[in-house]
Amino acid sequence: MNFYLEIAKMRAARLLWCRIMKGFGAKNPKSLMLRTHCQTSGWSLTEQDPYNNIVRTAIEAMAAVFGGTQSLHTNSFDEAIALPSEFSARIARNTQLILQEETHITHVVDPWAGSYLMERLTQDMADKAWSIIGEVEAQGGMTRAVASGWAKLKIEAAAAEKQARIDSGRDVIVGVNKYRPPKQDAVQILEVDNHKVRENQIARLQRIRATRDAAKVEAALGALAEAAASGRGNLLELSIAAMRARATVGEVSDALEQVFGRHRADIQKVAGVYAAAYDEAEGWDAVRADIEAFAQQHGRRPRVMIAKLGQDGHDRGSKVVATAFADLGFDIDIGPLFQTPEECARQAIENDVHAIGVSTLAAGHKTLVPAIVDELSKQGGGDIVVFVGGVVPRQDYEFLYAAGVKGIFGPGTPIPVSAREVLAQIRKAHGG
Repeated sequence: MNFYLEIAKMRAARLLWCRIMKGFGAKNPKSLMLRTHCQTSGWSLTEQDPYNNIVRTAIEAMAAVFGGTQSLHTNSFDEAIALPSEFSARIARNTQLILQEETHITHVVDPWAGSYLMERLTQDMADKAWSIIGEVEAQGGMTRAVASGWAKLKIEAAAAEKQARIDSGRDVIVGVNKYRPPKQDAVQILEVDNHKVRENQIARLQRIRATRDAAKVEAALGALAEAAASGRGNLLELSIAAMRARATVGEVSDALEQVFGRHRADIQKVAGVYAAAYDEAEGWDAVRADIEAFAQQHGRRPRVMIAKLGQDGHDRGSKVVATAFADLGFDIDIGPLFQTPEECARQAIENDVHAIGVSTLAAGHKTLVPAIVDELSKQGGGDIVVFVGGVVPRQDYEFLYAAGVKGIFGPGTPIPVSAREVLAQIRKAHGG
């Protein structure tokens, strides 16, 4: 949402790309051109006063166009509430068409060229980015920086700091922490039957496996694994050939995993960033004091596991919550991405947690959350309190409460508010 910064980011990226490609000795001028796809932010969208999101997306899209993007995805205004409806998707699509067909801003290559503000901001950003690239190179390259967890920690520290500024009111989000509407109007949303989607997908996979040429699939997957092992051959070309033979994404991944192994994201958390940025705002000290009192009474701090279940890879929110809760004094465990409910329940019981916070942003809450509650009961962890945070339509709240959930925190919930409720429910379940 920082309009000038987003334009400068694109301009700085092109400058750095050209510098890097020249360093590689690129001879074709086309190699010096950075082609970019942009997507407007899903994170900046709010559940509260959601029609404001139409304006946010338009501003972000305009920044991308001014910055010179070649390709653009505009988010729907209701994506902080549910999956996009046909109505909201049409507005998102038309936002692009209006920018392209009505505003004339696409007719000028770089309209901000020569502006002192923009040129200085671009240069400052390029210089800072070049410094970070130097840090990465000193570690042995980006692959090692990712493997060590350094890259994720950098991102998570920035996210925690931003969230603290919002929660403390230092950064204004219209309709959330300032200019709140007196009441929330209901928004028509897309309702998805998760069970039906899952059953349909399983049926499709079964049909494909029953009708494809199994020998051809095995040969294609074997060729892919062999090329990965030998280092000879084009893995992309061989992956496409395997899929044309009707191999699944999972089977292609498994063939490569035999050779390369599977990346496991480092699940460390940053410490102190949220607390430092929150600046001891009202409510912070009170929650910390309550947690200390709980620790004195029970001989240990309240322990919470932050979980991501199913094929939901959006972990920004879960990491921010983990960081902030840890800064408040909770003991925090973080589950890996893509856990099954069975794996999550087992980890929670083994780690003797008081509560599980399920972060959901992929519309799987009506299937996965009841499953984790059932698994906890089956495995002897029925006293573990379950909370849900993220994108959950309000009409689904009753369903989740009936399934055994003790608290639901939608986008925009301040951390101290959710922390206080989590602590209260833990006390209720465990005494004191």
